[in-house]
Amino acid sequence: MPGITAPQRERRFRKPTGLPNPPMILLAGPEKTGKSRIAAEGTSSDLIGMTYWIEIGGSEGTADYYGRIEGARYEIVEHDGTYQDILDAVRAAVSKPPVDGKRNMIVIDNVSVLWDMLSDEQALYARRRAERKAQENRRRGPNPDLPVTVDPDLWNRAKDRWGEILWLLRRHSGPTLLLARQELVTAFENDKPTRDKTRKIKAEKNLPAAVDAIVELHALGEAHLTGVRTLHWEVTPGQSERFENFSIDELLRRLGFEEAAPARQVTEVRPEAYLNEQDHQSAPQQNQRPQQQRPQGQQQPTRQDQQPMLTDTQAAKLVRQALEDENNPEARLYAIREEWGVRTLQQVIISTPWGKMSADAAITRSLTHIKALARQKLQGAGTGTSSTEQQGPRQRSGPPTVQAGPDRAPEHHTPPREDAAPPPPDPQAEEPPPGESPEETSAAEEPQDVPPVAARAKRARSKGEEIAYAALMDEAEVQARTKFITVGEHLGPITADGEPGIAKLRDFIKGHRDGVVQVLEEDGQVELAAAYRAAPMPDLAIKKRFAAYFDSAPADR
Repeated sequence: MPGITAPQRERRFRKPTGLPNPPMILLAGPEKTGKSRIAAEGTSSDLIGMTYWIEIGGSEGTADYYGRIEGARYEIVEHDGTYQDILDAVRAAVSKPPVDGKRNMIVIDNVSVLWDMLSDEQALYARRRAERKAQENRRRGPNPDLPVTVDPDLWNRAKDRWGEILWLLRRHSGPTLLLARQELVTAFENDKPTRDKTRKIKAEKNLPAAVDAIVELHALGEAHLTGVRTLHWEVTPGQSERFENFSIDELLRRLGFEEAAPARQVTEVRPEAYLNEQDHQSAPQQNQRPQQQRPQGQQQPTRQDQQPMLTDTQAAKLVRQALEDENNPEARLYAIREEWGVRTLQQVIISTPWGKMSADAAITRSLTHIKALARQKLQGAGTGTSSTEQQGPRQRSGPPTVQAGPDRAPEHHTPPREDAAPPPPDPQAEEPPPGESPEETSAAEEPQDVPPVAARAKRARSKGEEIAYAALMDEAEVQARTKFITVGEHLGPITADGEPGIAKLRDFIKGHRDGVVQVLEEDGQVELAAAYRAAPMPDLAIKKRFAAYFDSAPADR
């Protein structure tokens, strides 16, 4: 922020370790230059415990055949050829523990086919988008014999899916070998073709920058080192070097793999944190008592007064303080997640009335509980009964009881119902921290808060109307999540004068279905979009219909 020179958080300073990262190696070359064979021979290295081979594309199919090479030790990770299954195959390979105390190697054969598949996916989606727009405008569809222009947003989606694979591979503790095709193409100068030829790696263009070494095979047995990041090997800057008697084992030794760090030393950027920042800035405007009006003695949920590493006691205390905030507990819970990150909170285990779970799951359940209370207030306003009267003395008792540490048993042995208010804190406990429960939604899709509305007298709804109203509110929440806004923002136009009637709410939800369908179709969820377009009004199974879609949203995007 302009004008601020002092650090706003406690910083850590450390000396460099001097250790190399587990290497990512790009082995590129034209067809039939021995890329797969060199990879199979490299699996016999005594530096490697086991190799997990992920073969993508059926044009070569050499993984089984090269298993007969003397000394080759690898296992093929099977998949069904879809992106999600390939991604899960990479997860499975990365998660394998070391074998005989030695790190494992992963071979991707090959990344050129993977990038072609991602490009084809977006080309198919671009054609489907063009056909849909043609139907809406009652025009002739695109010519099936001509390619369709792939818009920039679709290329960005392909890059995101590609980046997810690389993100997983960077979590691997051993070496990663990426095989890619290389082509001879016309060289350009000042955007004009020349008579010269140049070699081009057929993959996403930023791949060379993501790896630690690039070896090009110009022909059988002819290897050239064209890029490397190492201090264990004297290389000549500014030119490629002929790599005599090239082998994966020799390359790993020259890269210093024997003394590599246990994991890649890198801090990933988190662009999604900006969205959380915006949510926190807009939260006071959605609450009648903004966060700035918090009493002076109340501590902000920042890392300034905490140790660099989050302990279970600290996590439990933070969540408890957030739940005790009478002004804006939601904002404080979101602030905890942003300050420490989902990955850190998932590693801290604390005990709750619902059992042992991570601090991140506790935050999600706490947000669900706050939303349930707000909804009960809405219903109480319609029937003339306050939510406190409906819930009894347990609700007045305060936030749920949570204990720090995985070995401390929860205070209440019988878990309450999902929709029930959590039990009161134990007055004898030294530090009764915050409430937790099993995570029902993904970290990227926390429950949204219900818009505050003024209570006004209404006729009591029948049981059928109550069920229909609850289903409409569920659909409002689904629409809000799909558009990445809160329920309060979504229903704002119809809640200014108080709780909307069932007819008004139904018409509002129905009017926004087309917008949600468009978002789903642009996100590649064509089947879900079609099912939602044909869903009844109200749809009692709306949350179940969208559960898989929300659960598949990645938390680190």
